[in-house]
Amino acid sequence: MIKASTINLDRALFPLLVQISRFGPIGVVELADRVGRDYTTVSRQVAKLEEAGLAQRQKNAKDKRINEAVITAVGKAMTDKIDAAREEIYQKVFQHWQQDDRLQLECLLKQFVIDFSSLEEREK
Repeated sequence: MIKASTINLDRALFPLLVQISRFGPIGVVELADRVGRDYTTVSRQVAKLEEAGLAQRQKNAKDKRINEAVITAVGKAMTDKIDAAREEIYQKVFQHWQQDDRLQLECLLKQFVIDFSSLEEREK
């Protein structure tokens, strides 16, 4: 995806930038949980995103103990390029699929997400 979008971003930072874009402002601890990495590692990686001008850190409005990451305009432009590259790849993959097959995949993926989310909630 990184190669297809012609962006220059360390592979380790890619999932963080996408998560910040999708769920930000997001606490650094929550971000670490989402990507399955240690909080201290993610904190250093968010600092790298901040140095690159792709994200910034701020205190949570309700709880000043929580450090959040938010995407910047430059970071948003980068995730937009990633999204466009993903869309182009998907178009190539699905161009020969029948409409019914695409709809079936969509239904199955939705059911998967529902079941997976339900499982995740029960384990908390």
